Amino acid sequence: MQDTEFRTTDSDIQEESGQQAELPVIPGKRYFTIGEVSELCQVKSHVLRYWEQEFSKLKPVRRRYYRRQDVLLIRQIRSLLYAQRYTIDGARVHLRGEAQKQDSSKYNQLILQMIAKLEDVLDTLDGIPRF
Repeated sequence: MQDTEFRTTDSDIQEESGQQAELPVIPGKRYFTIGEVSELCQVKSHVLRYWEQEFSKLKPVRRRYYRRQDVLLIRQIRSLLYAQRYTIDGARVHLRGEAQKQDSSKYNQLILQMIAKLEDVLDTLDGIPRF
């Protein structure tokens, strides 16, 4: 009988419970090479290069050095494509919608902060005696 090494393929990413396979912890570095990102995200480097063409948000800096936010985005893309079974187009649309939600959420947070500050000003003005 021949000894074979167990290798995880893209089709093995989902376990029976539907959970995504555990990915390695992202080290506290500023930049990552394509090889490091490939290992951190369990995606081959040629797939990363393809995703760079397909997802405009994925833009590594000079000579394919990825930032932490790029690694997180790649993990999100990987999850959308492999675990949630989105198509490339569907993942692109989903990510675009997520960006709009985040922008909207940021604006909502700013508005709530401004309201809180204005209420503080009103409370301060109410405490000042009028002549």
